[in-house]
Amino acid sequence: MIAILPVSLWADDVSAAMLRSNGVGVQVNKNPASPSNVLFSNDLIETQKTAVARIEASGSTADINPESMVQFEGNELVLDHGSLSVNTSRGLRVRVGCITVTPAHDAEWTHYDVLDVDGKVTVSALKNDVNIDARSSSPQQAKQSAQSNRVTVREGEQKSREEKCGAAVIKATPSHLAGLGALMNSPYVQLPAAGVIVGLTCWAVCNSGNPLSPSVP
Repeated sequence: MIAILPVSLWADDVSAAMLRSNGVGVQVNKNPASPSNVLFSNDLIETQKTAVARIEASGSTADINPESMVQFEGNELVLDHGSLSVNTSRGLRVRVGCITVTPAHDAEWTHYDVLDVDGKVTVSALKNDVNIDARSSSPQQAKQSAQSNRVTVREGEQKSREEKCGAAVIKATPSHLAGLGALMNSPYVQLPAAGVIVGLTCWAVCNSGNPLSPSVP
């Protein structure tokens, strides 16, 4: 019964959708898919050669092409590799690595394709505009450049970007200080140093009655 229920019954639940396929060469969470499967957040869909599948959610559909891997996350699809075609009136977005593709107008029907091959993301806007946002892995850099990294793909256009993240800034210890720290942590340095400290302490106690610079010779 659940497999044949219309998507409209959970129209307000963006965490659930239906997956339609012929069941051949399509997997959900590494298990063979049936013609109709209920999808929940974090479900993983994989298509093999010649196999296709369709995600149907409230106000949105996404056609997954052969040799693709997609994770369903409610109002977002995470494309690991391959390609898909999105039709949405509810702002369904696609994330590939550090690239996020979002309809420019949430309430308007938008049709766009996303292709991810060899780390290169290609976006085609078939109906209405979409935005491509690239975020950095560094929170500070991401906050500073949130708008400057946005590219708009106009209807009828196609644009590509690399999916790689910006590297986080890590403050390294200067090499001479790092070497000194490693040296001081060595037992071959610590043991002789301890002996020197003990010897100096004993010498100071034993000669405490004789000033270092006596006023009377």
